[in-house]
Amino acid sequence: MRAWLVDRYGEPDVLRAGDAPEPEGEVVVHVKAAGINFFDLLQVRGGYQYKPPFPFIPGAEVAGIRADTGQRVMAFCGQGGYAETAVARGDRVFPVPGALDDAEAAAFLIAYHTAWFVLNERCRLQAGEWLLVHAGASGTGMAAIQVGRALGANVIATASSEAKLDFCLQQGAQHAISYADPAWVMKVRELTAGAGANVIFDPVGGDAFDLSLKCTAMEARLAVVGFASGRIPTVAANRLLLRNISIVGAVWGAYAEAHPEYVAKAHDHLTALLADGKLRPSVKHRYPFEDAPQALRDVDSRKILGKAVLVL
Repeated sequence: MRAWLVDRYGEPDVLRAGDAPEPEGEVVVHVKAAGINFFDLLQVRGGYQYKPPFPFIPGAEVAGIRADTGQRVMAFCGQGGYAETAVARGDRVFPVPGALDDAEAAAFLIAYHTAWFVLNERCRLQAGEWLLVHAGASGTGMAAIQVGRALGANVIATASSEAKLDFCLQQGAQHAISYADPAWVMKVRELTAGAGANVIFDPVGGDAFDLSLKCTAMEARLAVVGFASGRIPTVAANRLLLRNISIVGAVWGAYAEAHPEYVAKAHDHLTALLADGKLRPSVKHRYPFEDAPQALRDVDSRKILGKAVLVL
């Protein structure tokens, strides 16, 4: 089968188009589309916590045709998605709702399951609370905005350009602020009538995390989702003490491994919200399978609005 292989760590150009053996596993999926995630780029560079042996095939989520039934499905494959065939565990494969095309289905799983896990499971976001979403124009940011609104929160999003701010508003954020503006912390306080955000969704780390601590409400929950900025922040504990702030770690994959039944339950909630029209992945960037290195370069340069997908 055709696949994109990584024989050594490096920039996206190290990806090699070649033939790979057909994978074997519980459920075989003939891939029609593969979701592209920021951690794919990290894995290619050798900067991700999970390091498969060489040669490996990137890609953790796919949509396609289930080989044994012919059913349209989307699947958490974990590894091997940038290929014509992928495999997944049976409890990580779900029918594609009729409202989604293949690219949208491939873009749905990781972003929306992450957002649901962070906001509903870890932060217990409540209707009427203020939610601050950093990197709101990213795949997980887009999902967090939509899930936050579906849970009844008031949503403020941050992004780095006018196009990205407009995108955040299109996803349902009531307010969008450029974090290039040093006054963004004060703007969050102004929008929340001085109280600050109740929940902060932070896949960025670095300065975004540091400054977020200056615009938190009493009893706020600051979710550590990732470190796209490249800097892992630290915090002085007295800052948490004074406002009863909780720093919440949120890694979906580890939780799903420890609680395998959780994935299907969360998926039921998400597909119900999808059916109600409250969720819909935006896939403006659809790359031919042959353009995988360029897709990762565009992810690296922050050119993507929402999710990027490889289409076979």
